[in-house]
Amino acid sequence: MFSSVCTAVAAATALSACGVLGSDDGGARKVTVWLMKGSASDDFLDRFTEDFEAAHEDIDLDIRIQEWTGIGEKVHKVLRGEDTADVIEVGNTQVAQYAETDHLTELTLEGLRDWGSKDWLKGLADPGSVDGAQYGVPWYAANRVVIYNKDLFEAAGITSPPRTRAAWLRDTRKLDRGEQQGIYLPGQNWYVLAGFVWDEGGDLAVEGNGRWNGALGSPQALRGMRFYQQLQALGDGPKNADEETPPQAEVFARGKVAQIIAPPGSAALIEQANPELAGRLGYFPVPGKTAEKPGAVFTGGSDLIIPAGTEQRRAAVEVISALVSEKWQTELAREMSYVPNKTTLAHVIDDNDGAAAMAKGAVQGRATPKSARWAEVEAQNPIKPYMTAVLNGEDPERAAATADETITRVLSADH
Repeated sequence: MFSSVCTAVAAATALSACGVLGSDDGGARKVTVWLMKGSASDDFLDRFTEDFEAAHEDIDLDIRIQEWTGIGEKVHKVLRGEDTADVIEVGNTQVAQYAETDHLTELTLEGLRDWGSKDWLKGLADPGSVDGAQYGVPWYAANRVVIYNKDLFEAAGITSPPRTRAAWLRDTRKLDRGEQQGIYLPGQNWYVLAGFVWDEGGDLAVEGNGRWNGALGSPQALRGMRFYQQLQALGDGPKNADEETPPQAEVFARGKVAQIIAPPGSAALIEQANPELAGRLGYFPVPGKTAEKPGAVFTGGSDLIIPAGTEQRRAAVEVISALVSEKWQTELAREMSYVPNKTTLAHVIDDNDGAAAMAKGAVQGRATPKSARWAEVEAQNPIKPYMTAVLNGEDPERAAATADETITRVLSADH
């Protein structure tokens, strides 16, 4: 990507030399790019457009901002040829459902040859790959970290953030006293649970012989749930609600919670609700089982796709080459506090404590099961009631079996 022979600056000549990127008609070309609201600032997009068009005088860049709500059907209309877009930003976990249509452009070669795919974050790259072919190109990532109250840590005699699960539990027990919560962890924060399950070697669902099955009942997944249960008990988080009910940033802002697990951007909401906490917040990656590496985390973020029906394949590739170049990855990460799409670029956000902690965790980032039906599982979300049942004392294996039955049925449904 960033050491590419087909970089944004040299794209006009280098891509021609590559010789396999397709051809376009002569004359000026309008390239329509769909980006999602909030992914990049207006200032970033203005600078990018000006720079790109200066380097590509034959391309008119038309960036159109889309809302996340209802975006799935809009993308499918493009893939069916009922609307037009040449490059589309999609959620990293959405790629599988779009690839299932056979209407995406494969970008495996460009990834290997030009975009440095060997250094891509696994949590972005893996969901964009289907049956060994790359369709989604990683653009940016975000994941959860532990946000903590420095004053409460200091009062408890904790001088440095924990680096292992065992130390994390030990410190959280020290912090959980009186009216003070060691951690506020709602019972249905299933993204956090997923990380603990992955750390144990399990998964939410697994594929075998062409069939998907729920895997919450595996010994590994049950161990992940057991750790979640231990941690959740060191605070007063509701067992039957997720992190938005009530918003955990608001709970933390009251000053009686030592830690929450959230994207670092939540710090701004905390400080807005309680200005006295400004400058008193710290961040560390979710600890792993050993100090050698942080814990696994769910990687959110975006990939870039090219619809197979585009008439501007070459120009669309050039747009992606620019967006994933070192220059624009650096500017986007610093401006939006994102994790760049490559592990080798994590250093560009070292001066941002929250983003730097996020980047350390992103190395162990994962994504949800790579099934085109996973969005339907999330819509029903049997994982949440499973977690609540276990936290309320139900037998974990029995509760997991109920959830797995639903996950298997949804993922195996014919469409």
